[in-house]
Amino acid sequence: MPSEPGPFPSACGAPPFDPELGAALAALGDGVRQPFTPENLAARQERDAAVRPRPTVRDLRADGLFEVEELRVPRGAPGGPDVTLVSARPAGLTGSLPLLYYIHGGGMITGNAWSVLPRLLREWALTLELAVVSVEYRLAPRARYPGPLEDCYAGFVWAAEHAAELGIDADRVVIGGKSAGGGLAAALALLTRDRGGPTPIGQLLLCPMLDDRDETFSSHQMASVDIWDRTSNATAWRALLGDRYGAADLPPYAAPARARDLSGLPPAYIDVGSAETFRDEGVAYANAIWQAGGQAELHVWPGAFHGFDTFAPQAALSRDARDARSRWLRRVLTRSGASGGPGADSGSAC
Repeated sequence: MPSEPGPFPSACGAPPFDPELGAALAALGDGVRQPFTPENLAARQERDAAVRPRPTVRDLRADGLFEVEELRVPRGAPGGPDVTLVSARPAGLTGSLPLLYYIHGGGMITGNAWSVLPRLLREWALTLELAVVSVEYRLAPRARYPGPLEDCYAGFVWAAEHAAELGIDADRVVIGGKSAGGGLAAALALLTRDRGGPTPIGQLLLCPMLDDRDETFSSHQMASVDIWDRTSNATAWRALLGDRYGAADLPPYAAPARARDLSGLPPAYIDVGSAETFRDEGVAYANAIWQAGGQAELHVWPGAFHGFDTFAPQAALSRDARDARSRWLRRVLTRSGASGGPGADSGSAC
């Protein structure tokens, strides 16, 4: 089980919220802010599936603005249903497009591959002229580690192997995700490196969920304050890991913060809020990449809580964060296109 670090200074309060974000957080209903617990998890999952917007393929096509298709691809391991991918691109673009392979958030216990696409398509696919593939991985606790990650890996390998069919450039693929999806994207980068799988040119890790141990200062500092706090975090990790929760020998593919070797990874973009549970693990992960000789761009948004740009998309800080992410994506794709090949940063052996 995770150990209790400490002691933490009792006089240290939480960093103040940005005024716009704080107002948006205060306006959220109790149902949204209620922590996930083992006792309410099943009911919360059922409610989330009922109320979370899940656009249809027709909705996502937006009257012909995008080409969208649902695909079912082999899981890799024998048995069980196939993995569902939602493949989308701006209509009318010819040639092979760069690809954002995206993994949705939701603590690995909620969410779906469809609901994240409207914003991704309008903000990135249109402006950067790229394709997006969103993967529908199995959720915990029905699927425990390594099931969700293996779903993501199977979909990633299939997309790279069928690049011509999808109209994408297999040498210009960025993997990314938000929250749990950011953690899974980080794990996918480690897994494909170690298995010799397809090589992404970058990893876009937005407020990533990286560490099962709940030992950081920020996880304690933001307890009962952040919209996703250490109670919800522990519930999600227990659902994913089962009896392996907190085990000393947990592999880094389960929780990337456990990794001891972060060399040979693609350049990373990592952002977190100063007032969120995942602040310190995100900062530590960027630092570990630098120490391994790799490349990471780190943003800590002042006064931001977890997932702030989802709940307050028009806030000035949310707009700044989206602009920074877009600039990084454009640089990575431009650099890769100029070099004519994958942009993995080999790092130095330490």
